Amino acid sequence: MGAPNDESADEYIARLIPPQVRALTAYAVADAHGLIKLDAMENPYPWPAGLKDEWLERLRGIDVNRYPDPKASQLKERLRVALEVPASAEMLLGNGSDELIQLLILAIGGPGSVVFAPDPSFAMYALVARATGRRFESVPLDEGDFSIRLDATLEAIRTHQPALTFLAYPNNPTGNLFDTGHVEAILDATSGLVVVDEAYAPFAGASFFSQLEERPNLLVLRTVSKLGLAGLRLGVLAGAPAWTRELDKLRLPYNLNALTQASADLALSHYPLFEEQTRQIVRDRDELYARLAVMDGIRVWPSQANFLLVRTHRGTGSAMAAALRERGVLVKNLHGASSLLRDCLRVTIGRPEENAAFLHALKEIIDAEASE
Repeated sequence: MGAPNDESADEYIARLIPPQVRALTAYAVADAHGLIKLDAMENPYPWPAGLKDEWLERLRGIDVNRYPDPKASQLKERLRVALEVPASAEMLLGNGSDELIQLLILAIGGPGSVVFAPDPSFAMYALVARATGRRFESVPLDEGDFSIRLDATLEAIRTHQPALTFLAYPNNPTGNLFDTGHVEAILDATSGLVVVDEAYAPFAGASFFSQLEERPNLLVLRTVSKLGLAGLRLGVLAGAPAWTRELDKLRLPYNLNALTQASADLALSHYPLFEEQTRQIVRDRDELYARLAVMDGIRVWPSQANFLLVRTHRGTGSAMAAALRERGVLVKNLHGASSLLRDCLRVTIGRPEENAAFLHALKEIIDAEASE
């Protein structure tokens, strides 16, 4: 036997974990216990009692001592109908869209290649790219309306030659839907793969599914989390079968457990229920936007997602998020996440009474600031 190693855990870590991983900050999830939870873009409506009873009955029939269907074949067919995935496209399913983002970055380009996305965008693109030894490059969106600055973006694509480009459509955390022509110009300009991430498509009524067959460098990413199934962790990647065959080689076996497969299959058989909840969220989003747009002391941007981006007075964003929390409302503080998100908060659309509580707390804080 060799001599005992006298290195500390920190010394092991410094030697064995790459610097780019040690430099990262873990994706933060706030404790929402006892708070009105408006920070994570979830559907705020629980399943009705009848559907819950049907769900529990379905779960009784699952033998959890056996591995799940490795291809999730029945669930794929249910998703194809519910999400209107084109017949020519194949699907790859993941443990949330996060797993599929990681799989894509691992599969495309190799270490040292470039992953590209606008700034700001979904934080996981950059986090996974950097953790896996890729270069992450971005171009700031327009400061006024968060649209794609097309000339600068195309120049960056020519310069950096990204192997993989992510475009969130609508964009997270800004909520806007990029111009279709701008997305098409990026698809035309890049020699790499473009993934259009449509996590919030149900609220926008727009999709690039129709372009999958004619564009061999396009894949579309979806999730059912925003529909009301966030706890099931189910992501969907759709595109040419040639792409999904290659990507499937990196998918971990049995990555979608039996409970998720059965639960999602049942829920999607009641898809009209979730469509009606989506329509209600859109109505409530538009009403909340109208109320915020006339308030002094803040700026709010239009949104095609299930959240709104709000900016407070200079230097007060983090204090505003803390003051809202003190009043029982949890929102996402984005200050510091990007130079374009100075003093910005992201507010998920909740139930009407939750939205009203947020408005009341916000007005109370603004009025208190004005009286100082």
